[in-house]
Amino acid sequence: MTEAYIYDAIRTPRGKGRKDGSLHEVTSVRLSALTLNALKERNNLEGHAVEDVIWGNVTQVMEQGGCLARSAVLASDLDESIPGLAINRFCASGMEAVNLAANQVKGGAGQAYIAGGVEMMGRVAMGSDGAAIAVDPSLAMETYFVPQGISADIIATEYGFTREQADALAVESQRRAKAAWDDNRFAKSVIPVRDQNGILILDRDEYMRPGTDMQSLGALNASFQMMGEQMPGFDKVAMLKYPHLERINHIHHAGNSSGIVDGAAAVLIGNKEFGEQYGLKPRARIKATAKIGTDPTIMLTGPVPVTQKILADNGMVISDLDLFEVNEAFASVVMRFQQAFDVDPAVVNPNGGSIAMGHPLGATGAMIIGTLLDELERQDKEMGLATLCIASGMGAATIIERV
Repeated sequence: MTEAYIYDAIRTPRGKGRKDGSLHEVTSVRLSALTLNALKERNNLEGHAVEDVIWGNVTQVMEQGGCLARSAVLASDLDESIPGLAINRFCASGMEAVNLAANQVKGGAGQAYIAGGVEMMGRVAMGSDGAAIAVDPSLAMETYFVPQGISADIIATEYGFTREQADALAVESQRRAKAAWDDNRFAKSVIPVRDQNGILILDRDEYMRPGTDMQSLGALNASFQMMGEQMPGFDKVAMLKYPHLERINHIHHAGNSSGIVDGAAAVLIGNKEFGEQYGLKPRARIKATAKIGTDPTIMLTGPVPVTQKILADNGMVISDLDLFEVNEAFASVVMRFQQAFDVDPAVVNPNGGSIAMGHPLGATGAMIIGTLLDELERQDKEMGLATLCIASGMGAATIIERV
């Protein structure tokens, strides 16, 4: 089978995802086009250079609807002969775009692809697409639907994680993210966002709160306790599914959960011949990809079984991997991964994660693949795994190996 290589990986800085955020006036199409243009320019791509643009996005309504991928291509400097495919696997959409592109290359369906994603959470509100699993009673009741924050608290309750442990992980995420920015570790990947006059809008993740400490987090109220214990009473729904739980321990809040932000990311994937044609040197091969379905109520445990699956499918063990990017959707997701595999916390999200920098849903999967690649190069390591939990109970993973 043909090898699929990563030739480049870029991302925008992550904006606050609010009306006062730096990227609020930038549309999803424009931010996507800016990202595609940067990838084109950095790699001197011309004509029908890639087979397709596969673009992840979660809330595919309003400006993010109507095959955003094709709109982004037409708004960019890419040749109009390049089509576009918009996909949605919730929080893993950007990763699934990369994995799908890699497997297309491996299967011989084209020499190269651009894959990634975007989410403008300050412009297109999360949940505004009216997902059936949340709003259709016939499905929501059948699956014991609860919001993701309740799911994260169920994980904490089921696996014995405390508020103090979650807050400590969040403080460390902020510390690591600040250290990474201070050390210019993202310089290879982060592209500045400029307006139409070339004036800089944003060149640094603006959601970060580097002054975060245990005291400041301790002052925050649990975000999901009221919806769990009072109306609409999701704790009762959860305990119908898991009767062994006497109560749900609500440990998550805004400071130890992922930030609502805006952002985009793109990865250039191709075979050996593509690199030779454009004079590009591959940085890593995509060694393996995997996805899995999991319990839709607890929902966010997917990184554990999908990692077990990707390792088993490829005859590997966890110690074969040097570094891990586990999306910090909520603190308990990362803690559960570390607990399940007994991995050193120092090699998991060494540059911080979505708690510190934010989680632009459709882009994050591609972002963490790029972050993993940069860190493998910085530490001169060989192999790493990126993985995300996914709404409604799924998991996705990618293993990359430097070349």
